[in-house]
Amino acid sequence: MSGAHIGCFELFGKEGIGSIADLKGKSVGIAALGSSDHLFVSVMAAHIGLDPVKDIHWVTSQSPTPAELFADGKIDACLGLPPVPQELRARNVGHVVVNSSMDEPWSQYFCCMLAGNRDFVQKYPVATKRVVRAILKGIDFCASDPTSAARWLVDGGFTPRYDYALQTLRDVPYDKWREYDPEDTMRFYALWLHDLGFVKSVPQTIIADGTDWRFFNELKRELKA
Repeated sequence: MSGAHIGCFELFGKEGIGSIADLKGKSVGIAALGSSDHLFVSVMAAHIGLDPVKDIHWVTSQSPTPAELFADGKIDACLGLPPVPQELRARNVGHVVVNSSMDEPWSQYFCCMLAGNRDFVQKYPVATKRVVRAILKGIDFCASDPTSAARWLVDGGFTPRYDYALQTLRDVPYDKWREYDPEDTMRFYALWLHDLGFVKSVPQTIIADGTDWRFFNELKRELKA
């Protein structure tokens, strides 16, 4: 339906891991096989020529979390979504190997997107557009007033730490959604995920059958910065 923002995931490594290539033969913590952190790291590894199945030792764990295993020195790397990167930096644990808000090609694509139920979108286009508009305006609010947005997140019970919420809102480039084409993101990740066997359909089929950008494109024109 729509792109949302870029740059929310970061790959952390221990001393001696300075690039994605250094993950070869190392242990990487993930929540589960097929989880978002597993997919992101797999694509990053494949992008520089590693075989994510043979070259990386995956350690699956939800309790303790991969970040906790990493902090305890039990794994070599983990990928974090907010507030994990903020927590690891605050504790001075490891170092950032890839920052998707700055490092190419990851910074050139949306990391988070909005999806809708096909039947709902077809049956209720006016309501669908209102939902997309509300989310995009919320993203603009995060970019224009991160202090108020962070306070709202804490007061609403969505996260307990104001400092981590504020740091996240300042770290993630929420003001970039107008500059990106969500179809480029779908094509990029669908190609890699297809090549790695995570999805069966080719990018052209996924884009043709599973995307509808009309609301996003209309709102890009209507919600001018």
